[in-house]
Order: sequence, then structure tokens, then C-alpha cells
Amino acid sequence: MKHLRTVLEPESIAPILAALADAEDGFLLRHPGHGGERRPVHVLYGGAHLFSSDTPSKLGTLARKALDSRLPDAAALERVLGIDPRLAGRVRERVVEKLVREPVEDFRIDFEDGYGPRPDAEEDAHALGAAVETAEGMRRGTLPPFIGIRIKPLTTELSARAARTLDVYLSTLLAEVRGTLPKGFVVTLPKVAFPEQVLALADLLERIERAHVMRAGTIKVELMLETPQALLSPDGSAAPRLLAEAARGRCTAVHLGPFDLTSALEVDAGSQALDHPLCSWALRLAAAALGGTGIALSDGPVPVIPLGDDPAAAEAALALHYRQVRRALADGVHRGWDLHPAQLPTRYAALYAHYLENLDAASARLKRFLEGAAKAVASQTAFDDAATAQGLLNFFSRGLACGALTPEDAARAGLAPRDLALRSFAAIVEARR
Repeated sequence: MKHLRTVLEPESIAPILAALADAEDGFLLRHPGHGGERRPVHVLYGGAHLFSSDTPSKLGTLARKALDSRLPDAAALERVLGIDPRLAGRVRERVVEKLVREPVEDFRIDFEDGYGPRPDAEEDAHALGAAVETAEGMRRGTLPPFIGIRIKPLTTELSARAARTLDVYLSTLLAEVRGTLPKGFVVTLPKVAFPEQVLALADLLERIERAHVMRAGTIKVELMLETPQALLSPDGSAAPRLLAEAARGRCTAVHLGPFDLTSALEVDAGSQALDHPLCSWALRLAAAALGGTGIALSDGPVPVIPLGDDPAAAEAALALHYRQVRRALADGVHRGWDLHPAQLPTRYAALYAHYLENLDAASARLKRFLEGAAKAVASQTAFDDAATAQGLLNFFSRGLACGALTPEDAARAGLAPRDLALRSFAAIVEARR
């Protein structure tokens, strides 16, 4: 039989394949530094005027008191939160351990809603003081794994003040610690409406980096989606993607601002809620726009705090917070904002219940995948479900990072410490050849 002559010789299609690779890189909007590293499960914030180097430990003490007062035993977790009685004891034990070891994962020193408008001299002093306290926390090892500041929005009215606060805080901090930032440091930009605001922030940070002889792009940013314009551009395109691109590789996460957003869309106060359909739509839009970029999503806060002298009201607030965290997890959003340390027990209880409920099934499935991949390698055939296996590996990586799971849990799923360090199912299979 006469063979057809092909025109797709390797040398002729090389430019086409190279162009496809370039297009793919651009489409995915790859950001350096998102290679499976640990990500926080929450953000707790407080006014910059109140911040000190021992703020995280003080917040941990308050969180433990809240747990002991409102959820004193496993039976309380069953009754108030509805946690499976077979898991409630383990969940509470791990929450206690977390609140002792690392109560706060991420803290935002706030110069916006948690701080308010103040005279310039007063904000300058607080920016300087917060920087000095951050430096002291670095020296003493008292800062949480992730920390940052939230400046005022870059609007016509407030941009000069926001830039001044950013400069005073960062210049003071970098002078105090000789050009080194805390690990996991970010600058959070609220009420973003258009890409030029993000470009302006990137330009400001670049100037600060040059002044302190830092590598360009060192200071990362997070963006808050609180306006309709941050979701849809005037031409109808998905704005979160454009905003992230404007950060020029600095953007690590976007956060939903549910109450500003719903208010801007004329939802009245009686109907505003974190699970309002508009909030769900906003997160899904952002997830689709940013898929594949490595940029994380964060849910907003639950404004009902479990405080006061009415036990029933406090328990209702705990149950509400627990349900909202579980809802976000079910939607694939693994992070949210907390307004008060009394919400930390339910934040971690919700996370830990989620992981422990799914642990046995995930362990069995991952074991099967590891065995199947090993057989495929041995027989030189393809293993065609690596994406699902990677999802299971991510389940264990996230669970271990936040304290929901233990190394022993991972070992029962067939994961050794060296496997977890690789963070890639494909790399694990390759290493086991």
C-alpha cells in the first residue's frame, strides 16, 4: 500500500509548536512562587493602631478561652455544630492542639475598614509603629506564618494617603530588618475597580524595592473583589483576570468583599449574607477567570460574632460560622476572613471535620492510584487518571498544613514524607521508578 506523504515534518512544525507553547504560557498566566507551597486557611485582621509583636499570641489566648467557654467538650461540638459524634472528639483534640501551636495562620494589619479615617500625622505614627512591631515580631519569632498590611483603596480621594502609609510602613520595616520581609508577606488592596489601580500599586512597590535594593517583584499583593467593576469589565470580559495581569506577577490571591459588593448591587442590609447568590456567583466567576494561574481564592467574613451574655445567640453564631466555612469548602474555596479570635475554633473545627470525614475514602483511593501508577510504570503503559490522583495528594497536603491531618494519616494512605515534599503525583511516580 502506498503511504501518503506527510507535510508535517518536525522542522516544519517546530515554529507552530513553539507558538502554541508561548500561547499556553500566556493563557495560564503563570506566576512564580505558586508551586504547591503552603497557603493559609484564613485571614484574621485588626486595626493597625492595636498591632504589636505579641498580638498573635494574645489572639490565640482569646481563641482558646472562646473554645473552652462555648465548646467545652466533644458533646458540645456535636450539639452546637452538628459534627458526627464519631469524629467530634478527634476534631476537638486537633483544634486544641492548633490553638496552642499556631492559632493564627494569617494576619492583616489593617489601615482600612478596621482602622478608619484619621489625621495624617496619626496614621503616619501608626504606620511607623506597626512596622517597628512587625520587625520586633520577626526578631522574636512571634509572627504568624503569613502576615501583611491592608492599605486604603487607591481612589482619587484616598490614593495619596494609601501611598504614604505604604511607604512609611515598608521603608521603616525594611530599615529595621535590613531589607528582609517576613515570610508570606503581602499588601492587600481593597475596593479594586479597574486595572489602573493595580498597576499603580505595582509601580509603587517597584519604586520601594529599587530604593531598598530588593529584587523586583519581591513584594506580593492580594486584591479584594468588592465592586461590580472588579467582576465584569465595561466590555463584558471577566475583570479578575485583567486585575491579576495588572499586578505583573505579584498577585497571590483575590478575596471576596461580600458586603461592599452586595451593597453596590442594591441588596439591602436585611438580605446581605456571605452565601447570597451574588457572592456565590462572584466567587465562581473569579474561579473560572483565574483557573490555572495559581492565584488563590478567599471567601469573605461572617459578621455575626459569638460574643455576649446570651448563650443561645452565641451558639447560633458559632453554628452559622461553621456552616459558612463548610459551604465554602464544598465550593472549593479553602480560605476565608475572620473578624474575631472567637471565630477561630469554628474555623478549624469546620476544616478538620471536612478532612476527617473524607479521610478514609481519600486514603483508600490514593492507595489504589499509587498502586495503579506503579503497575503502569512497570508495564510501560500510561496512567490516565493522574489529575484525580493529584487532587487527592492536594487533599493530604492541605490537611497536613492546617493541622487537620497528621503524618500518620498520610502514611496510612501510602505517602512517605519524601512524597509529600515533592507535591506532585507525577513526581512521586517518577521517583518510585
